[in-house]
Amino acid sequence: MTPMRRAILLALYGTAGLAAVTPLTGMAQTAAKTEKLVEPPVQTLTIVGSRKVNATATETPVPVDIISVTKVAESGGQFDLAQTLANISPSFNSTRQTGADGADLVDSAALRGLGSDQTLVLVNGKRRHTVSLVNLFGARNRGNTGTDMNAIPVMAINDIQVLRDGAAAQYGSDAIAGVLDISLKKSLGCEASFGYSQYSAGDGKNYAPSAYCGFRVGEAGVIGITAEYTDRGRSNRADPGNPRTIGDARVTGPTVYINGEVPNGGSDKFYFTLGNQQRRASSAAWARGGVGTDDIPSRNSAAMYPGGFVPYINGDINDIYGIAGYRMRVGEWNADLSQTYGYNRLKYDITNTLNASIANKDLLAGGKGVSASSFDAGGFSFAQATTNLDFSRYFDNWFMGTNVAFGAEYRYEKYQIFAGEPGSYIDADGVGIGGNAGSQGFPGFQPGDSTNKNRNSIAAYVDVEADLTSKLKLQTAVRAERYNDFGSTLTGKLAAGYQLADGFLGRASVSTGFRAPSLQQVYFSSTFTDFISGKPMDVVLAPNGGTVANAAGIPKLTEEKSKSYTLGLTFKPNQQFSATADFYRIDISDRIVLSGRFDATNYPALGAVLSGLGVGQAQFFVNSISTRTQGLDLTSSYKTNFAAGKLTTYFAANFSKTDVTKVKAPAALRGYEDVLLSERERLFIEQGGPRRKATLSFNYEQGPWNGEFKVIHYGPQTLGTFSGTANGVANAYYAPKTSADLALTYAVNDSTKITVGANNVFNVKPSRQDPNETDNGFYYDSVQFGLGGASYFVKLWKKF
Repeated sequence: MTPMRRAILLALYGTAGLAAVTPLTGMAQTAAKTEKLVEPPVQTLTIVGSRKVNATATETPVPVDIISVTKVAESGGQFDLAQTLANISPSFNSTRQTGADGADLVDSAALRGLGSDQTLVLVNGKRRHTVSLVNLFGARNRGNTGTDMNAIPVMAINDIQVLRDGAAAQYGSDAIAGVLDISLKKSLGCEASFGYSQYSAGDGKNYAPSAYCGFRVGEAGVIGITAEYTDRGRSNRADPGNPRTIGDARVTGPTVYINGEVPNGGSDKFYFTLGNQQRRASSAAWARGGVGTDDIPSRNSAAMYPGGFVPYINGDINDIYGIAGYRMRVGEWNADLSQTYGYNRLKYDITNTLNASIANKDLLAGGKGVSASSFDAGGFSFAQATTNLDFSRYFDNWFMGTNVAFGAEYRYEKYQIFAGEPGSYIDADGVGIGGNAGSQGFPGFQPGDSTNKNRNSIAAYVDVEADLTSKLKLQTAVRAERYNDFGSTLTGKLAAGYQLADGFLGRASVSTGFRAPSLQQVYFSSTFTDFISGKPMDVVLAPNGGTVANAAGIPKLTEEKSKSYTLGLTFKPNQQFSATADFYRIDISDRIVLSGRFDATNYPALGAVLSGLGVGQAQFFVNSISTRTQGLDLTSSYKTNFAAGKLTTYFAANFSKTDVTKVKAPAALRGYEDVLLSERERLFIEQGGPRRKATLSFNYEQGPWNGEFKVIHYGPQTLGTFSGTANGVANAYYAPKTSADLALTYAVNDSTKITVGANNVFNVKPSRQDPNETDNGFYYDSVQFGLGGASYFVKLWKKF
């Protein structure tokens, strides 16, 4: 390692090798990536949002944060990636859901208060696939897909770059809110950690063993292997005697990631990544009542569960991700050819349940009134293969230096829904006198829901970054993309940074963007049987372009379109202090939402059409709203000697407000906008995440001791109720709350550390609500920091 590079790393990460978050302040600060153990000789530095090889923060006039994950792996109290980022980055939100079906099993994550599918996730600069799940319930990301951050072990990660700016013109669909680029380790040496945590209530026991080893390949290559096993217990915050189970889902399973590169003479090199996670997750559905309740015989059988029961929604999640690529020199140009593949499958089995219609039929036939207690309910999968060819070249004689990049991309996607076994969905009695069809808690997918659809897209881009003068930098990008299922789109971006004075930078950007409708939103189909006026009737979430959707006049889904603007300032007078402030505005039109449920009561004309098709109620995905998101991001950090040690103070805040500015109903549904988007659903979009979030952390290091105290503030949220303000019921107001984390680390020697600490140390919980009006039927929804309360942890880290 050169003295200059060592000085850069020390300035960025301190002597401990880390700063929790490093704001990149444009031209005022140089950024670099650090490998914690032994640095391999082959190095390529990149900054998300820039296509210049060996770019630094001086090359990008847009806000980027580097979050070093090294210390988190060593001593962090959060063991999964989504919760780790949520406790560090104010613009990042992820809340564990409960009582939200499949959303309990996969934690959604998003930037700047927008949807989880409006944030693009990269791994080593390459697009990562989304999950196969589309969120239908819960207080966050309803109707959205997203990326499963927890499929990547924290130990495998070197750092995460957060681009807080629209970047669809550079990276394509999904980059409306910003981009997360996860850089995996390629270090030599081995390290391992073992973490244990549990809630102060005594449940949610979490065991997290993890290990990484990096090996030399040939003379200059390296391969890093990470293995991790997750064992997180179920938690329950329901009152004593309440049959509900409210809390974290049970999660178990192994994860393995391999990441490396092998030089092939000169600057050419082959690089690769392969990861797989097999995760078993289990969440609790709403409780069903026993003898003496309306649930017998409609949802229960006295012979099977006389005291009632809690069905468990279990999911087997298989997530695979791989990259194979080759970087080379072609004349004076740097070239990069890569192939990325991602696959996510979620298969449901429902246990501690029954099909009440089977039990009821058995009882009518003189039997005991029993059904099977577990069912294969089917599931879905999503696969994505992306081929990229990129070229870049730096011209030092164009202005004061200009980087030109261009490239092309081909992407193939496939989405499937698998039907469950018949007992998971059939209506066995068929007479509507009791006994709801399907497995209680989660009815299985029917054969009519099964689908196997695919699509492809091609794209081409040009990206130019130029130092026009010693003080002025300009960045432009144009991208054309064509999908075979909805057509073409053209996006552009213009960004500039100007050095106003020494250590003082002004920056701004304007861009257009888009998000293609996911295959999950286009083709998701779920049918279950409900009883309407005593008669069994199908209720369907109808796929776009299907018989029901066409009969209802639902048009073909098309892309969401966005316009983004940022204006910011950075200040870095010396190596000890830095600060940034960035205003932003994001306007999205034709935003895709999940509609309300239409039937003969709220839309008589459509109800008649649905009845003729054998459907009692229906809902759809539809391009129906426009939104405006405005906000401010602030960051500052200060490092100083204090007493006999070193003190690092970091502050960051995000203020964000999203408003639905327009509801555009299809021609067939005009006049029924209140059904298409109810007040309750509108508030989920506008305030599903807190409108402000701030982090203030103090890290003090002295000798072998390191202490960290972090305060996390969550702003207020207002969510809708089932009854609604039209019926005189006030909306659910969640007051601002402030949580705090505490950790103390002792370095036994250079290779061994022990950490003890607490998360949410003051046991803060959201504001209590009427459980009859919340989405999950509890005192509060999963908002702000969740509902688990205080937790304690211990962690042992060892380097070999």
